Amino acid sequence: MEHMEYNTTRNHLIMREYGRHIQKMIEYLVTLEDKEKRQRNAYAVIELMGFLNPHLKNVEDFRHKLWDHLFLISDFKLEVSSPYPIPTRETLRARPKPLKYPKRYPRFSHLGKNLEIVINKALAEENPEKRNGFANAVAYYMKLAYNNWHKETVHDDAIQSELTNLTAGQLEFTNTPYVKSFRPNENRERDRQNFNDYRGKRNQKFQQRSNNGRNDRNNDRPGKFKKKRY
Repeated sequence: MEHMEYNTTRNHLIMREYGRHIQKMIEYLVTLEDKEKRQRNAYAVIELMGFLNPHLKNVEDFRHKLWDHLFLISDFKLEVSSPYPIPTRETLRARPKPLKYPKRYPRFSHLGKNLEIVINKALAEENPEKRNGFANAVAYYMKLAYNNWHKETVHDDAIQSELTNLTAGQLEFTNTPYVKSFRPNENRERDRQNFNDYRGKRNQKFQQRSNNGRNDRNNDRPGKFKKKRY
């Protein structure tokens, strides 16, 4: 009973994915005074750590990560030569800098910033054919967005009126944008028709089977005489 250990009396387990035994091995490496023996055993522990965590092999530079974990578990007290830069407590636990979120304030919030960029590019275009192509593309997207959000069709005059307000009358589309109208019951009717066709075919198969079975039962009645063939 004197040699029994409890978790309450043990030191903190730094990385649970490696377990208590790996941590004890690394703690033993710290106590070794012979530099060559300590280095040789460090390579053995690295191989064992990679064997216990095979999923790290799919990670880029997984051996670099194993060496970082080795120094982390030793509380940065292990003095061995590493093929990679030896990390410190500050570099390994440093938090990354927050990324700057792109703040874009579109003038036409209901259409988004990307459409505003396309409109500005169209206004800066000097070639009349390309300018007309930009206008047709913008009108098509506006009609498509309106159809997706409102679930109803919109007249081309309304699209042209809004495009005129957005561009101060500098863009006009010539090609009528075609967008398939939203029909909520269209898919339902098609699915119902397919189900009725399937049910009709299934009933037809069942009727054929039942008729064949009835004919076989009529032929097997005891009142009829069957000739034996030799």
